[in-house]
Amino acid sequence: MAETKPTATAAVKSSTSVQPKKRSNAISLIAPILCLILGYCIWRFGLGHPDNFETPDPAGGFWPHHLGPKSGLVKMYEGGIIVPILIACFLIVLTFSIERFLTLAKATGNGNIDEFIRKVQYNLANKNVDQAISECDKQKGSVGNVMKAGLRKYKEMISTTELDTEQKIASIQQEVEQATALELPMLEKNLVFLSTLTSGATLIALLGTVIGMINSFSALAAEGGGAAAAELSRGISEALYNTALGIGTSAVALIMYNIFTTRIDGITYGIDESAFTLTQSYASLYK
Repeated sequence: MAETKPTATAAVKSSTSVQPKKRSNAISLIAPILCLILGYCIWRFGLGHPDNFETPDPAGGFWPHHLGPKSGLVKMYEGGIIVPILIACFLIVLTFSIERFLTLAKATGNGNIDEFIRKVQYNLANKNVDQAISECDKQKGSVGNVMKAGLRKYKEMISTTELDTEQKIASIQQEVEQATALELPMLEKNLVFLSTLTSGATLIALLGTVIGMINSFSALAAEGGGAAAAELSRGISEALYNTALGIGTSAVALIMYNIFTTRIDGITYGIDESAFTLTQSYASLYK
């Protein structure tokens, strides 16, 4: 009976050093709630402080009807209950922008990715796999983690005699793919908040503006005369605060989203180049 060689599938089933990483994402649940609470507090107790109005509402309550704001910024309070939601949206954008900045800074590693890959290529060309792994320990970050996982499998395949070269390369590729699958979710998580608020904040602001316009025209229809026209002008001005706050929040969200996706693309490219480096090096040195 003819002897059968191990197939590439067998290589794929070989043991892996890549282990799932436990990462808590509690911030995605807690931060929006805290931002909503803080947004209301800023609107109710900051902008809506009685000292900011000529005629404060003595009853107080959830939504005091103060009159006569003393400054332009305080007029935002009279924009209505949509204002604290828009403030919360801005705080959410700010929170997740900081969170993504810190996470991607860590994922980028300690040095230039291109320079790191060149060092690994140099060590592999000299068949110094241990030094290449040492470079990964110095680099850290997502590219360093993926490269280190691939190098460990690379080193294991050098001493393996049961598989042919193609099967060994397939095993290295799978190790890199598994490591990549664990890194990419960490890079992309929570970006959904920025992408959603890019358009969502504008729509919420439009809702506040429409509500303000409805109230203004209702006052005009009920009262009539010059006093009503003044009330209409004041109401339109207050309603447009919603629009300004929403557009500003959307603009910041869009800018930060594009910045982060560009950085993620750079890291992903480094990971792809790492996989190419390992497979090409093994194919050329260990035929």
